[in-house]
Amino acid sequence: MIDDFLEHVLAGGTTEVEEAVRKAAAAEITPRFRQLAAHEIVEKKGPHDLVTVADRAAEVHLTRSLTALLPGSVVVGEESVHIDPTIYEALQGDAPVWIVDPVDGTRQFVHGDPGFCTLVALAQRGEVLASWTFAPALEQMAVAVRGRGATLDGEPIRSGSPEPGADLEVATSHPDYTTADQKRALLGLNTEGVRPRPCGSAGLEYLAVARGVLDATAFSWELAWDHAAGLLLVTEAGGAHTTIAGEPFRITGGNALPFTAARDKATADRIRTLLRGR
Repeated sequence: MIDDFLEHVLAGGTTEVEEAVRKAAAAEITPRFRQLAAHEIVEKKGPHDLVTVADRAAEVHLTRSLTALLPGSVVVGEESVHIDPTIYEALQGDAPVWIVDPVDGTRQFVHGDPGFCTLVALAQRGEVLASWTFAPALEQMAVAVRGRGATLDGEPIRSGSPEPGADLEVATSHPDYTTADQKRALLGLNTEGVRPRPCGSAGLEYLAVARGVLDATAFSWELAWDHAAGLLLVTEAGGAHTTIAGEPFRITGGNALPFTAARDKATADRIRTLLRGR
């Protein structure tokens, strides 16, 4: 049954998953948007690392529905891993894994900004096979299937290439989430022809790259739920990604950071060169 479902998804049968994501958002996220009480918001590691009742309830909802769609699969979700870090090890196993970020951009969600999304990716043995990026407040659903392209609201999207000679707009990690070495690397983007800015929701920044309205990202953390869905989306839209060491980003971890995702390989290579300082 697992093989049949994976083949079904890879053949473009993503509707059941899309429906599960939409239902979770409709039940647990949208009703709480701009309706959160103070006691429903908790800091995890600092003022920029928040969790709400919507995050937790949506992840429970998705865990139930996604594993029902694919018996034998497991979920690696941001909130469940926060409680039990050993769950993250499932990314290295043989079982199909749903990688879930129930509310990516929780800070935006808390402040009533529509720039948040739900991220779901399906992976096996470290390879991302399909992904779903749903922005409920913006009514956008982006889907990518390995080897079969990327769509936004059912229409194919392509990242294209930056205009020759135009400044590159690059979304970067918040300084709170960078080491001293990573800060120095990111300073390499403060150069002529590049316009770095702090990132919002990682998932929506990846969507912007895939749509060709943002040139690149430069991120310094590697948690799979923030990156798995978006990196496949960018790749299937024609973009590229690389770590500072010149290697593809691995969702299982151990990456040389920072890393970049960009509209095309030439832009990814340029950002990597700037991050390396040469």
